[in-house]
Amino acid sequence: MPVKIRLQRHGKKGKPFYWIVAADSRAKRDGRFLEKLGTYNPNVNPAEINLNVDGAVQWLQNGAQPTDTARAILSYKGAMLKNHLMGGVTKGALTEEQAEAKFNAWLEEKAKAVSQKEANIADAKAKAKAEALAAEKAVNEARIAASAEVEGEEAAEEAAAEADAAKEEE
Repeated sequence: MPVKIRLQRHGKKGKPFYWIVAADSRAKRDGRFLEKLGTYNPNVNPAEINLNVDGAVQWLQNGAQPTDTARAILSYKGAMLKNHLMGGVTKGALTEEQAEAKFNAWLEEKAKAVSQKEANIADAKAKAKAEALAAEKAVNEARIAASAEVEGEEAAEEAAAEADAAKEEE
């Protein structure tokens, strides 16, 4: 039975939400699966991925083939790296401790990169909000200045009208 690690679509129209599953390659896209390995939510920035890395590595070692998108997700979360390191352990190139140390170092580096991206997104959002507020203030000040100018002209016209009325009375 050929096994694939692939995405199973859930969620409503326009708001996809995916399960990462190990399924028989002959099963329908959203049909039967052997094991749910995690979830993928592309609706948020950065995308939210929950993955059972050990379960995914186990399936990869048993010969499961990931689809292109699933491979990208597994690589992003480190399952492909861990599978590669475990292959080195079985061949005797590494010890289990060395493989775990390399994987944990990679995880820390990845966590730093993700937190940096989240900080950049938050900064960009705050900057856009500040620019929008400044633009709104400028529009409001221009509107106030225009209304004050109109009121000043109306007051001048009223004063001129009163002056003309006073001259006519004399």
